[in-house]
Amino acid sequence: MPVVPSTPPPLPTDGELRLLRVLWANGASTVREVHEAVAASTTWGYTTVLKLLQIMHGKRLVIRDERERTHRYAAAIPPERTQQALVSDLADRAFGGSAAQLALRALSTRPASREELAQLRELLERLDDSR
Repeated sequence: MPVVPSTPPPLPTDGELRLLRVLWANGASTVREVHEAVAASTTWGYTTVLKLLQIMHGKRLVIRDERERTHRYAAAIPPERTQQALVSDLADRAFGGSAAQLALRALSTRPASREELAQLRELLERLDDSR
């Protein structure tokens, strides 16, 4: 179970986010396991992945289990919380804090599937009903 720190860690960089996605999908993993997961889509060597995970540990983005000889890393916070922080930051920086403008731009850039549109309609209905 990820530990939720009282003060949020900084936003992850693109590279850190790539490693977090592996940890969210696979759970606690060794450096080798993380490296194998990203090897096909990056030119990163084992030591690069190790260094990134060490930096991420210092930033409180990951936790490290040191009980075994081979350390295991896990995401410190759930993906939803990281996504929320990233979206909030983007809305503030690029859209003057407007979630609606962010959503409109996102949907005009990449069309949503029927299922995603149905989820959006449900969300909009819930938001409208709560006002």
